[in-house]
Amino acid sequence: MSTKQSKLETFKQQSHHLRGSIADALQNEANGFAEAEKQLLKFHGTYQQDDRDQRTGDRRAKKSVSFMVRSRIPGGVLTADQYLAHDELAGRYANGTLRITTRQGLQLHGVLKGDLKPTIADINQTLITTLGACGDVVRNVMCCPAPRHGRVAAQVAAITDAVAALTAPRTRAYHEIWLDEEKVFDGAQAAAPSEPLYGDAYLPRKFKLAIAYAGDNCVDVYAQDLGLIAIAHGDTLLGFNVLAGGGLGMTHKKPETFPRLGDPIGFATPAQVEAVVAAIVGIHRDFGDRANRKHARLKYIIHDRGLEWFKQELSERLDFELAPFAPQPPFDLDLHLGWQEQGDGHWYLGISVENGRIQDTAAAQLRSGLREVISRFRPDVHLTPNHDILLTDLHLADRPAIDALLTQYGIAQADELSNVQLYAMACPALPTCGLALAESERVMPTVIDELETAVAGIGLAQEKFTVRMTGCPNGCARPYVADLAFVGRSADKYLVLVGGNQNGTQLNQPFADLVPLEELVSSVLPLFVLFRDTRYPNEPFGDFCNRVGVEKLQEFAAAYPQEGVYA
Repeated sequence: MSTKQSKLETFKQQSHHLRGSIADALQNEANGFAEAEKQLLKFHGTYQQDDRDQRTGDRRAKKSVSFMVRSRIPGGVLTADQYLAHDELAGRYANGTLRITTRQGLQLHGVLKGDLKPTIADINQTLITTLGACGDVVRNVMCCPAPRHGRVAAQVAAITDAVAALTAPRTRAYHEIWLDEEKVFDGAQAAAPSEPLYGDAYLPRKFKLAIAYAGDNCVDVYAQDLGLIAIAHGDTLLGFNVLAGGGLGMTHKKPETFPRLGDPIGFATPAQVEAVVAAIVGIHRDFGDRANRKHARLKYIIHDRGLEWFKQELSERLDFELAPFAPQPPFDLDLHLGWQEQGDGHWYLGISVENGRIQDTAAAQLRSGLREVISRFRPDVHLTPNHDILLTDLHLADRPAIDALLTQYGIAQADELSNVQLYAMACPALPTCGLALAESERVMPTVIDELETAVAGIGLAQEKFTVRMTGCPNGCARPYVADLAFVGRSADKYLVLVGGNQNGTQLNQPFADLVPLEELVSSVLPLFVLFRDTRYPNEPFGDFCNRVGVEKLQEFAAAYPQEGVYA
């Protein structure tokens, strides 16, 4: 491997465990930070952004700089007070919206530099941190958000928290810069002077970890650097099937970059899980490409060196042998929406949030309505990997009052929405994401409305399929495992992919490239016609596309008369 290092590696190594000059830069009059500090800020949970709608093309012009602040919330679990604190900060310091991420975190957008410190400090007052929500570390540890009960659920929740603590950065820099050395967030990272897991240079790139329950792949466990699948027998948690090497980021026209699903590695008992996590993170730390960040994910280590090499290296780092991958039932995707029993006498309510954006609009006052329900009924709040929200531990007797409030605020419940809407996701993209090549969140509602009408027009209104859009190929909305995906290529043009599936166990394939935004739905409608007419019984759309193959789909679409697309 090359001994060269990227500029970001130098920034990290010279930062004195993520301190850099952030504290001094917070005091100056500039509206943003220099490049080194911008990169280090990511580890602290914030990205410097500018409003690309206001760019003038004049490089000398002063940009409209603001910051995105992301909270690290293991498993997406919040108390009512923690959620309400974020909501209050969204109004006081941010742009009046909250964004649920596809990793079960919360983002505030539009925070100004002068408000960064009070925003982060106030988040910490709720015993939630932003440290490690971004940057070259293990990102927010995901776990199925359904409020399950019993011994198995309690153990899985405890392991989620333990893994999150194990992989949290331990630098004191965060507390020095944002909390004035006050120890508010109580955890391992608040005490240690160095980074025993990460070292001085942290990881070569981000590392994603998720925990799924057997049979329920709402976390897209195969798309993670490290996936753990809980295997239980009755009320006993036997352990976890371990997957490694998944990851969905790629770069257009660079075939050496690609999405990849995780490989089965073995089976770990609950007592072994933390050691397995530390060892696999250590392999990424020690062998990851620190010269080329586009080649720096764990998936490329396994691809380049081989799965058997990886297993051998892992074995040498453990003082026990992993058991063989355990049998598990087929996966499905449960969105956990609507009113559902928890199993302990309480109920939870899953509410669909379009593209994860909690805001008030003329059509629906989602932010105000959620604030009212959560303030009045005090549920715990679980954020989902499909950027929806679950209100948990509710009493059935309160259902009429809660339903009435939702109606009052114009908030639709899951049974009032189409499957196309429910199974759709989009990343934020423009105007704030610096990597976006095309629109995503802002145009996805229009695309979904058109697609919803189109599939209903050919008799497929009840069909379930995932559709995801991103403004660039980095894959933040996990497009490469979707039945149907639109990935930004340039201004208002997209790569269209088909052939993933709802349960997240197969990758899709490129179907058409550089498709204009206004032609996205018409470009894929012939496929739905062919699917309707020639599918196998109960065959999902993505599996159908995968079986038929891209070439035949392209031939059919090219020959299909556009005026007959709704026939």
